[in-house]
Amino acid sequence: MTMRPLLRAAFEHELREALEAEARAEPPRAWRHLERAHVLSQGFAGPHVRVHWRMLGYGWRRRDVKEVWGQLLRVLGAGPASWLGRAPVGNTGGADVGIFTPMPIPDDLRTILDAEG
Repeated sequence: MTMRPLLRAAFEHELREALEAEARAEPPRAWRHLERAHVLSQGFAGPHVRVHWRMLGYGWRRRDVKEVWGQLLRVLGAGPASWLGRAPVGNTGGADVGIFTPMPIPDDLRTILDAEG
């Protein structure tokens, strides 16, 4: 299954915003956009794995050992979780959050996901 255009555009927007925020030395903002991209990607194996790779890179650049190890595990599990429909809804994807913990979805992202569903 592939992302529909509205969802793909929102996902790519979040990834671009993360890159731009990190380039401007705004790490909390960059991370927030990666989390939002993660929420949008969970139903799609390729994009879901892609976000975890980006989170892994972010952790590596920040020299955050916990995040790097957490993302290595998530990179391995993201594809199967998406294929099997087992990705926890709304989970933001960071190592500081349980892998199977569902979380509330921000209203603006819920609107996009509902429109695509």
